[in-house]
Amino acid sequence: MFKLLLNATMALALLLSAGAAAGAEYKIGFVNTERLFRDAAPAKRAQAKIEKEFAARDAEIQKLAKQVRDMQAALDRDGATMPDTDRRNKERDLANQSRDLQRMQREFREDLNLRRNEELAGIQERANKVIQQIAESEKYDLILQDPVVYASQRIDITDKVIKALADK
Repeated sequence: MFKLLLNATMALALLLSAGAAAGAEYKIGFVNTERLFRDAAPAKRAQAKIEKEFAARDAEIQKLAKQVRDMQAALDRDGATMPDTDRRNKERDLANQSRDLQRMQREFREDLNLRRNEELAGIQERANKVIQQIAESEKYDLILQDPVVYASQRIDITDKVIKALADK
């Protein structure tokens, strides 16, 4: 990512220095990737698809979390009056359930992040094609994407990209 930023900065510096020497004006654009992934129609569809895909597992994890909380509450409430063997058995069951819950939560997060990254990669690929088309049709010399330190609203073409993605 740093290398990409360095290359973009160098390209911009070359363009600006060449422009000063030749007196030509260059057309520069900027795309806010975060906004693109948040507001573009394909990104919203992907988010809804992922939420639907993971809803059953999330519900299962929430159910297990409630069971663990209920077991802990019962053990806290009744543990002092239980026979030692019953209390140890309940504590062992609680520890096993807690371990299972943590494992399920970790696997869920990993799978969710993997799917989200897959979807975002597809959206990024489509967005890059749209950006390329906008650059060619509107005669841009350079279009930058995040991360940049500052980009004026005057050169921000994120709305154009979001609109173009919605049309596809």
